[in-house]
Amino acid sequence: MKALGKILGLFFLGLLLIIVALGFALTHLFDPNDYKDEIRQLAREKANLELTLNGDIGWSLFPWLGLELTDATLASATTPEQPFADLRLLGLSVRVLPLLRKEVQMSDIRIDGLNLNLQRDEKGRGNWEDVGRPAKPAAPSPTASADSTPATPDSASGEPTASDTPIKLDIDSLIVNSARIDYRDAQKGQQFSAESIQLTTGAIREGANIPVKLSAFFGTNQPVMRARSELQGELRFDRALKRYQLEDAKLSGEASGEPFDGQTLTYAVQGQLLVDLAAQVAEWNGLKLSANQLRALGELKVRDLDKAPKLTGGLSIAPLNLREFLSGIGQKLPPMQDDKTLGQFELVTRLNGTANSLTLEDLKLQLDDSSFSGQIAVADFAKQALRVQLKGDRLDLDRYLPGKNPDAKSASAARTAEVKQSVASAGQNGSTPLPNAPTQQAWSAAPLLPIEQLRTLDLHVALGLDQLTVKQQAISNFSLKAKSLGGLLTLEDARGSLGNGSFEAKASIDTRPAIPLLSVQKRLSRIPVEPFLKSDEQPAPLKGLLDFQANLSTSGNSQKAWIDGLNGTASFLLNDGVLVDANLEQQLCRGIATLNRKALSGDPRGKDTPFETLQGNLTLRNGVANNPDLKARIPGLAVSGNGDLDLRVLGLDYRVGITLEGDQRAMPDPACQVNERYVGIEWPLRCRGPLELGAKACRLDQDGMGKVAAKLAGNKLNEKLEEKLGDKVSPELKDALKGLFNR
Repeated sequence: MKALGKILGLFFLGLLLIIVALGFALTHLFDPNDYKDEIRQLAREKANLELTLNGDIGWSLFPWLGLELTDATLASATTPEQPFADLRLLGLSVRVLPLLRKEVQMSDIRIDGLNLNLQRDEKGRGNWEDVGRPAKPAAPSPTASADSTPATPDSASGEPTASDTPIKLDIDSLIVNSARIDYRDAQKGQQFSAESIQLTTGAIREGANIPVKLSAFFGTNQPVMRARSELQGELRFDRALKRYQLEDAKLSGEASGEPFDGQTLTYAVQGQLLVDLAAQVAEWNGLKLSANQLRALGELKVRDLDKAPKLTGGLSIAPLNLREFLSGIGQKLPPMQDDKTLGQFELVTRLNGTANSLTLEDLKLQLDDSSFSGQIAVADFAKQALRVQLKGDRLDLDRYLPGKNPDAKSASAARTAEVKQSVASAGQNGSTPLPNAPTQQAWSAAPLLPIEQLRTLDLHVALGLDQLTVKQQAISNFSLKAKSLGGLLTLEDARGSLGNGSFEAKASIDTRPAIPLLSVQKRLSRIPVEPFLKSDEQPAPLKGLLDFQANLSTSGNSQKAWIDGLNGTASFLLNDGVLVDANLEQQLCRGIATLNRKALSGDPRGKDTPFETLQGNLTLRNGVANNPDLKARIPGLAVSGNGDLDLRVLGLDYRVGITLEGDQRAMPDPACQVNERYVGIEWPLRCRGPLELGAKACRLDQDGMGKVAAKLAGNKLNEKLEEKLGDKVSPELKDALKGLFNR
């Protein structure tokens, strides 16, 4: 037995020596560089690949099967003159004996100086697309098809065979140095580059944590941008379970370029990543995000990876100064009346989405002093379809409106000066000539609506606010519903309360025609008019509570076009009103004093004219509103009139009749004391001039006063006639004589 054991030992020792000697002979006597042409030909036939080996091929056979390539280039055999890859060094080695057990035990894999140059031409064809497409094999003969090898018992039975067993990997490390990727699309004019790519890993073994570190510099030309990024973490995979994890992942870096307007974005993202292909699920747990001042936490989960992926998760953004953050990444905000807006921003929400949509559900949003809840969704990224459904406590819209334009201020100042001059010429007691009607255009011809954007806008909005502040007016219980689809924008409903009044409105903008069409329906109930008529330079000429209904339409895309094309109907009723800084009573008193042939005993005791109601109907045609039935009720007076409001130049031209119903003052001026013969007489006024003047544009109508004087004279003669004739003549004759005198 000892002899047998010795013989076997010598046999295996000799066999080993023979194998070592054979390996030595193969590696020293066989030179793979002699077969470069055959290798290139094999690459062309099997992979349609043009392989150029400029450097030597180094190799070893036993106990390591080693390979080292230097100075190699790759190109499609279709375009061999346009290489898409070149390589300075590739080195790897595999233990031979473990290969027999389907185990891959490798030392370090090293790749240096890999350059990928990927290009698409003007027709959209890539210079790499033909690679991997071998030449078409000859059609198999019928005999070969008929004599094909039948399935083995193992494969026929469905039992796993040895070939189904996954190869076991055991690699000491993977190192990639100084790699570069360039991508150019001539059709779209796009360029992308990743350079100075560095990749290092620890030992690569299935089921074990593999340290990974990857860094690179990125650049694009649309937009022009540069970024530096570094990814590190521990990779773990199980191919049998189809489960891949990147634990303690951290991506960090910096980005700059055109989108940031010269500023720099510093970012970092952390978390635990998992992809489970068996369950078709991907997760990102423990998500932490920072971008300059922004800090966020969250979690993401995507299921149905193989079908229609669905996203769920949550996101929380810590309080931050949004204005400073946006400024820090080069995003310029439009000017606002309050430059401290957007100083506080906070968000908490649940996420739901698909490959083409995203919904922020259970949204809690804090913006400055306002709190909102609800949801915001992009229903279709391709169509930019936006859905908004929010409720809030309060919003001061004035703070976010654009600041006043200096040019607009200058124009407003000039307009104010013009009005003041008109007011000065009008005087306070109506003794000056009637103001001229305005003739200058009061509206801008600059385009207002972004027509092309509105034609593609897909929007649904539902907004509710406990309080909305506009023009320093607090609107309570405000709600708005609007939508836009296919170029038709519809304000389905807007309503709210202002003071003790309320309003409702509906409107539409149709941008489908070449010239946009607009329509609006409004209803106001007891809305204070003063806040909406006054400005910083000019007080409101009118006060009161307005009831208003209107159905209007117009066309165009500027203030001027809208006013010039304004048509429709409206009705108004103003209660508890005041004509500010205009004493109509004093003007009437002056007229009566003239008829009484007396002088007024003193100056006016009041500047304003109060009235109970002011009402009428309007018919608008091409920017001019005709008012045939103006009615006003002033204590002691009844007012009626008719005329036009020319909205194109903001002017008015009215004839007004005032009927005395008796002086209600405790101590009337003796010169304008109303006696019985003045009661029931309609005293004429003419109102003409800029609308800003209000009642200060009104004067006694001198032509009409002549008719009043004639009527009074006729009344006086009738009184004398009655006095003289008494019952001496028949009533028919007296009536005929009175009619003659009245004429």
